[in-house]
Amino acid sequence: MQLRKITVDNFKSLVGFELDLAKFTCLIGLNGAGKSTVLQFIDFLAQLVRGDIEQWLRDRQWKASELLCKLRPTKRIINFSAILVDDDESEIVWTGAFHPPYGRLTLETVRAPTVALQVESGKFTITGDEPFNPISERIAFTYQGSILSQLQPKVLPGALKRLREFFLETESLDMLSPERLRQRTRTADGSLGRGGRQLSAFVDELGLARRKQLSTMLKKAYRQFSGLYSKSLRSGWKELLATESFRSGILKTDARHLNDGMLRFIAVLAELASEHAFVLFDEIENGINPEVVELVLDTLVNADQQILVTTHSPMILNYLLDEVAKRGVMYVYKNKLGRTQALPFFEIPSLAEKLKVMGPGEAFVDTNLLQLDKEIAQRNGGGA
Repeated sequence: MQLRKITVDNFKSLVGFELDLAKFTCLIGLNGAGKSTVLQFIDFLAQLVRGDIEQWLRDRQWKASELLCKLRPTKRIINFSAILVDDDESEIVWTGAFHPPYGRLTLETVRAPTVALQVESGKFTITGDEPFNPISERIAFTYQGSILSQLQPKVLPGALKRLREFFLETESLDMLSPERLRQRTRTADGSLGRGGRQLSAFVDELGLARRKQLSTMLKKAYRQFSGLYSKSLRSGWKELLATESFRSGILKTDARHLNDGMLRFIAVLAELASEHAFVLFDEIENGINPEVVELVLDTLVNADQQILVTTHSPMILNYLLDEVAKRGVMYVYKNKLGRTQALPFFEIPSLAEKLKVMGPGEAFVDTNLLQLDKEIAQRNGGGA
């Protein structure tokens, strides 16, 4: 299953926003255009399904009211739709209306293709294919996010289960920081945690076989690298260790003393070794040596998971095949109203022409993004 398209209205700068997603999608654009906001919104969808909006807001040091677009002070609701596609190309469409004061979706519908879930006027209704018995009840309980966070999987028809599982297996690494990656932790519960703070336990929970795969990938990037380990400490704490082989012997280093780039690379590879369905990375090139970037991109493009990254680096684009770039590179910008918009970068006429004779990264470097808005405005019939 993949997330094929999102539409959202009134989440920060995402007003009337639409984005088509490929298996590998790369967002590019100027600083402040809204690339990170897109990742935050998709993570927000995942948290609706998890039902932990309050904790998610605390982790980001946000208030619920700050999710709303400041340029539309009278609009107090976030509306969205998400289109997911199964392996057989059948669609599941999830729509909802989020009220920040309540912390939940007060309106919610899932169609697959007929209505499978309806939440409205304090009542929820679930229907499914035969022999599923429809459920229609008043909502007599409190919850955060989506009602899918509270309903037992056994009462859900297949489409609702698949949608729920997809977003539960969506992981955002938009807040990765070396300080958090170095922390010792007890358990990971299948997640790297906000900012990567559960890396040591996460690597431990991957198991021996996957840790060996991870180590093999790291050896391709760092010649002296020889192994990655997790060490159990007192009271269940886990510590991450890396070893390097030199003529003079074996050097063992714990995560507190590993360089930032290696830690980020370990986090990326550890996430790709997991069973998550959709993984989001913000500014994927940060702290990683240019010599390692090609390996990072090849790994991401060929990953089993659906991948969404943001970047400011033309080098990232230069390692993409033209067809991957045409499908997956999306240009994010703000129009004259301050609203974030997105469109396929290589469908912009001037970029399509450049791609005939240049690589994706070369075309990116050869383009003045500050002047690109004029061409986009003309493409859109005069309005940006």
